[in-house]
Amino acid sequence: MQQRASLELMLKTLKLPTFQSQHAEIARCGEQEGWSFDEYLYRLAEMELEDRRQRRVERLLRASHLPAGKTMSALDMSRFTTTIRRLAPTLAEGGFVDRAENVLLFGLPGRGKTHLAAAIGRELVLSGRGVLFITTASLVQRLLAAKRDLRLDAELQALDRFGVVIIDDLGYVQKDQQEMEVLFTFLGERYERRSVMITCNLVFSQWDRIFTDTMMTACAIERLVHHATILELAGSSYRTDEAKRRNTGLTTLEEIENPSTPAAAGI
Repeated sequence: MQQRASLELMLKTLKLPTFQSQHAEIARCGEQEGWSFDEYLYRLAEMELEDRRQRRVERLLRASHLPAGKTMSALDMSRFTTTIRRLAPTLAEGGFVDRAENVLLFGLPGRGKTHLAAAIGRELVLSGRGVLFITTASLVQRLLAAKRDLRLDAELQALDRFGVVIIDDLGYVQKDQQEMEVLFTFLGERYERRSVMITCNLVFSQWDRIFTDTMMTACAIERLVHHATILELAGSSYRTDEAKRRNTGLTTLEEIENPSTPAAAGI
């Protein structure tokens, strides 16, 4: 009995919770199946590693702030081009993260940029990689607050623990010098070291709306595209199409947004 208590204590000290909780049951199975000692230890070690992997994935998912429901299985891949359908599974494998490359997703609102980026991000988390999903506005405010409190370097180091930062809605950020400076600093820190995924409704020629300085705009684009996969999402809007399905009598965006118009009312 004392030996058993000592074993439990040693397993707890060694931080082997699955060993601690399962060793007796696995021992009984091993006796029934005639396992060798090697097989018994192998089964326990396998369970311990799988349990640790699952706990790590759970921690990474909580830290990622990925939007719920934005998964690969929920994506209607038929809406995308052949190129995107081919590249999406490859990106989800995470090779671009290991190479510190970027992924840039362009398209008008409602084309599935955020969903696709989040779905890829979720697959990366499931493979054990650190991912952070954040809107551009939230990221900029987080960096501005850190700069104001003289801890910008510490904040950049905290963000550095994520192999991928998904920056959503870059085109909607307000045009302010201080905001753009901290965003530019963040992108510069990750250049060739960590990956970013960016969704944006503005093509590169319109990025002067984002970065106030022409040189800063050119440098930001150059660093982002140097090692990058660029995806252009076209087609119709998910949200408009969904609204049309719900309101089968409404055929235009104006009618969907304002069903009291004469056309929508059938007048």
